[in-house]
Amino acid sequence: MSTLLLGLNIDHVATLRQARGGSQPDPLEAARIAEANGVSGITVHLRKDRRHIQDRDVYGLRKFVRCLNLEMANHPEIVEIALDVRPDEVCMVPENRQELTTEGGLDVAGHRSELARTVERLTAAGIRVSMFIEPDPRQLDASREIGAPVVELHTGAYANAAAEGSVAQLLERIRTAAEYGHSIGLQINAGHGLDRWNLAGILTVPWLHTLNIGHSIIGRAVMIGLGPALEEILAPMGTYGAKA
Repeated sequence: MSTLLLGLNIDHVATLRQARGGSQPDPLEAARIAEANGVSGITVHLRKDRRHIQDRDVYGLRKFVRCLNLEMANHPEIVEIALDVRPDEVCMVPENRQELTTEGGLDVAGHRSELARTVERLTAAGIRVSMFIEPDPRQLDASREIGAPVVELHTGAYANAAAEGSVAQLLERIRTAAEYGHSIGLQINAGHGLDRWNLAGILTVPWLHTLNIGHSIIGRAVMIGLGPALEEILAPMGTYGAKA
């Protein structure tokens, strides 16, 4: 049996806080609860517009979390913050000011040179770099070529699919990408839109290392508490890779 890890994205704890402009709920408290309940890493997206996570959150989390994963666009200001904070991991993502959430994967193949420079700088600082990409062999090849040892496969299309036929097709695309990415030496993570309803399909994908999940867990936590919401995800993940 393989151990599949869970990274919790706590951006939307900060979204609730920013709605009133106060100090509660506190993303740092959420991170402490999450780590006490079996989460292996904490993910935050420091966006250029600072719509939820703030600089102080990132610096505060760095002081105590076991594994901090910073999602970020390839923007000079954010890159400099990452180099100062030195999170354990950075996940490079596309970013559009008008989007509600990250829409689609990063076009690594179309932006090789500028991404390669950033990967080199982050790697030299001891930061493990991941590319958030569509499950596409072209993007997997480009990620390896620019020196990123990790990819996170975008599962949004699968998560949003309604028709059973399209779900099967999209899941097979993710499965094929994971197989290929593993074969060329990449660590395979996955995330976006995953919840307790669609998780079962993703658990059939081979070679997964970490699932990064945020909105669905935080939303569920509003109803039942963060610990129980995490258990709903962690319990099925515990059987990943088990043989019948």
